[in-house]
Amino acid sequence: MTIKLGVPSKGRLMDQTTDWFAERGVMLTRTGSNREYAGRVAGVEGVELVLLSAGEIPRELAEGRVHLGVTGMDMVRDKLPLWDSKLAEIARLGFGRADLIIAVPDFWIDVTTLDDLDAAATRFRAAHGHRLRIATKYHRLVRTFLRDAGVSDYQLVDSQGATEGTVKNLTAEAIADITTTGATLRANHLRVLEDALVLRSEAALFRSQTASLTADDAAVLAEFTARLGLKSAPA
Repeated sequence: MTIKLGVPSKGRLMDQTTDWFAERGVMLTRTGSNREYAGRVAGVEGVELVLLSAGEIPRELAEGRVHLGVTGMDMVRDKLPLWDSKLAEIARLGFGRADLIIAVPDFWIDVTTLDDLDAAATRFRAAHGHRLRIATKYHRLVRTFLRDAGVSDYQLVDSQGATEGTVKNLTAEAIADITTTGATLRANHLRVLEDALVLRSEAALFRSQTASLTADDAAVLAEFTARLGLKSAPA
């Protein structure tokens, strides 16, 4: 058996991941066409490359089908309850940085904090007969954050596409989404609440704590993480 390394299969996150490993003498290359999800690892023996979507990697790690994986901290924390009982964060990689925030329309001039949002949600339900809608794809993180902040009388609506456009399209009244520069929010006349930073995220290398390891596998894993200049997290 070999150690399986899951990395994003496309986009900027894949490119940055490839560069990060290359800087440490480990070359990740796709084999075949760009439509194929096979690859190889050069520079270390006994490691197999598995190309996956960033959203699939947390599940594959938790199920023990890959030993190591690169994905966003936001993905892991949102998709896996009690994530740190199944995964160990080995290293933050310094790219893919983004903030998960809650934003409201600019014209809500009296709504600048979570307390204001809670009051606005109560008024909204009284006026419209249904709960204020917050569009997001990060249901677990946002629900927990709002619960801890004491915000009620809202409902989360799923958004897997252009979340910032849901307010303009009248399918939500507010959003919870990842942002880097805030430019897209401003273009859609949205404003981040002052105290609504849900998570500061970046890409990280995670190790599965459920994947089975033989003695030989453990030796390969230790050699690989040492080659990357990292200390492997305990199983």
